[in-house]
Amino acid sequence: MKHPDAERPLQAWYAKVKRADWKTSSDIKAAYQNASFVANNRVIFNIKGNSYRLVVAIKYQYRIVYIRFIGTHQEYDRIDITTI
Repeated sequence: MKHPDAERPLQAWYAKVKRADWKTSSDIKAAYQNASFVANNRVIFNIKGNSYRLVVAIKYQYRIVYIRFIGTHQEYDRIDITTI
């Protein structure tokens, strides 16, 4: 694993999201106040006290969350979050 210190926080995020029933971005904001929203239904979550970034694409109508990127802030700065 590239970032073993992120494993537990990511597992906690996954467990919470698996139980979630997000219909809109407001539902996400209610659970994650620091979540950021960008084009193409991308949502950015801060993981492990903002040490890592998690980018997902969400299909609200189907209640599906696609993980598109997990990495450090430096790695995040090198991607185009709207197309990843």
